[in-house]
Amino acid sequence: MSIHRKSKFEVNLMKQAGNIVALVHAAMKDAVKEGVTTKELDEIAYKIIKSNKADPTFLGYHGFPGTICASINEQVVHGIPSNDVVLKNGDIISIDIGATYKGFVGDSAWTYAVGEISEEKKMLLKATEESLFAGLEHMKSNDRLENVAGAIEDVAKKYNLGIVRQYGGHGVGREMHEDPFVFNYRTNNKLILQKGAHKPMAINKAMQMALKLLSYPDLDMKKVYRLHRQALRVKEPHVFRSFYETWDHKLCHDGHEITEPLQIPLHF
Repeated sequence: MSIHRKSKFEVNLMKQAGNIVALVHAAMKDAVKEGVTTKELDEIAYKIIKSNKADPTFLGYHGFPGTICASINEQVVHGIPSNDVVLKNGDIISIDIGATYKGFVGDSAWTYAVGEISEEKKMLLKATEESLFAGLEHMKSNDRLENVAGAIEDVAKKYNLGIVRQYGGHGVGREMHEDPFVFNYRTNNKLILQKGAHKPMAINKAMQMALKLLSYPDLDMKKVYRLHRQALRVKEPHVFRSFYETWDHKLCHDGHEITEPLQIPLHF
């Protein structure tokens, strides 16, 4: 495992990339409606990312043809945007968004309800959101990455949900996928979260991570819904929450502040 330490300046660039991703999610919240195609959502995302001087991280990644991943209902992850995929009342859609700003990646997914959804889907959304924040409670210095995984697993069990074990969270930075991998279940991981650590096996305060919470009820693969990947920082804890809080971030270098305003409000 190789965890790359980020400087304060680099972390600020990552926060800017995360803000751009948040702007796209704000637009997705308004755009997700019955009758809209996933290709239309993709085009909206592309325009916002480019207009904020960033590049779509996913576009062209191993040949991927879209700006977003759009996964509906039983689709687990990496759904390809298409003019043939039309949102229907009762769907849930996971929209995964990546933006690369000045060489650094912001990466976050959220699941949206289309119109009125079933009680089963409401339960899934509630449970996976709860498991996300249960994991975040352990993202602090001197806690163990294993406790993050265990907290997520415990919530899934409480709701009688299984966990898709092929996927998990990961670091971000100059690359879209960086160490450490974050499991959504216990694996006896010994990694300790340490503020400002220099050891190769520790996460320092400059590390950004993303959680993928993927679960399915009653171990039935046809019921798999992909939910909630949030970028977060291991610091204090200072947590980036796409739909709860955002901040106007500034780039700081050599003691000087460089304001880089984004083109639409961050608060939504």
